[in-house]
Amino acid sequence: MNILITGGAGYIGSHTAKALLQEKNHHITIVDNLSTGFLKTIETLQAISHFEFVKLDLSDWQSVASFFVTHSFDAVIHFSASLIVPESLTKPLDYYLNNTANTTNLLKECVKHNINKFIFSSTAVVYQELSIDQVQNGLSEDFPLMPINPYGHSKLFSEQIIQDTAKAYPDFKYAILRYFNVAGADKEGLIGQSTANATHLIKVAAQTALGKRDKMFIFGDDYATQDGTCIRDYIDIDDLALAHIQALAYLENGKSDIFNCGYGKGFSVKEVLETMKRVSGVDFKVEMAPRREGDPAVLIANSEKIKKEMGWEPRYNDLSLMCQKALEWEKKICV
Repeated sequence: MNILITGGAGYIGSHTAKALLQEKNHHITIVDNLSTGFLKTIETLQAISHFEFVKLDLSDWQSVASFFVTHSFDAVIHFSASLIVPESLTKPLDYYLNNTANTTNLLKECVKHNINKFIFSSTAVVYQELSIDQVQNGLSEDFPLMPINPYGHSKLFSEQIIQDTAKAYPDFKYAILRYFNVAGADKEGLIGQSTANATHLIKVAAQTALGKRDKMFIFGDDYATQDGTCIRDYIDIDDLALAHIQALAYLENGKSDIFNCGYGKGFSVKEVLETMKRVSGVDFKVEMAPRREGDPAVLIANSEKIKKEMGWEPRYNDLSLMCQKALEWEKKICV
């Protein structure tokens, strides 16, 4: 297939692009405005296999329209988005414009040019906040939806627009993938999470273990969880990339649906930090800080649906391995 990847210079987009390029049976085009993605990542991927890279900002709708006139695609995998929860609380309009409005325009171009396969990068933050007792079996795709921050709302609005598009245009098929907490780095060590000021817990812990940060913080220890800190379901980046490849095959069968991407097991912030300390051999400094507004207490996936419908089977479901991969990548890059 001819596949367009938006945001392919970023963390998740680049790992998915790498997995597709290694299959060697697709023609890939990546667009990215490089605001949070990296040209070096693109160059690393181009050393693996040939593909076209176009520096393009999806907010420039006129340029986006011109781009689709000159290119032909069978499928779009849409990663481009703003995704920092605390930032979304202070800049909500930026999030609705970049995440929801630009996704809507991208869908318009897909419909206009008969591109009928669409994979959307969504988030577990769209779910209603539930207590730890309510999510013992994980959040299934039919759990109530009620985001508590603009980032989650911007993604949920986009999900609804995608579904409405499919209702209006029966040939249009979608796979909405709701990510839980993505972690780790490419198993071959070629690419990884490169953002200098990233907020991902495992990356921050790796940076602190290596002395790139003097210390790190736990934001709140008064949640209704076993040790008072937030619990998250961490999914390895290589397993998540595989989910996108299998989503393409799913769309080939003429189906549409929503899928959770996680392992069904949660770890608290304190458990993650203890794991990183053990893996790194460094007892780095951790301090307590107030809660961050917009952080749910517990997010754990029920991922039985993606396993059943797509045959997705995780290969890297190991917190220690995710921490080790993140640590090795952090050693490799200079920030």
